[in-house]
Amino acid sequence: MGMLKEFREFAVRGNAIDMAVGIVIGGAFGKIVTSLVNDVLMPPLGLVLGKMDFSGLAIQLNEQTAVKYGAFINTVVDFVIVAFALFLLIKQINRLKKAPAPAEPTTKECPRCYSSIPLKATRCPHCTSELAAG
Repeated sequence: MGMLKEFREFAVRGNAIDMAVGIVIGGAFGKIVTSLVNDVLMPPLGLVLGKMDFSGLAIQLNEQTAVKYGAFINTVVDFVIVAFALFLLIKQINRLKKAPAPAEPTTKECPRCYSSIPLKATRCPHCTSELAAG
């Protein structure tokens, strides 16, 4: 019974649930990226470059065995296209979630008592020292 209790504690712990949610969202995001590549990027690339299919390239070692380096080239080209599409997507997401510029300060610190005072003050209301303009 101890192992079942330990597993239950592990499963309901926050980081295990966060990991599960991340995996599910990652899978869904993978579908978005795949659709972006297959349905949006590849049709125009196919028109420009022609049908890129290297799958027939192989070195025949004997009657039953061949090194299919063309399939590897196809996989590498697919990876580069997916990686570039993902890069563009993440770049746009990061651009959209940039933090707004910080607000202009409205207060300053008194050089004598270190109290926070209005920016335009010429005399500190706490220690009554005169302040330089600006």
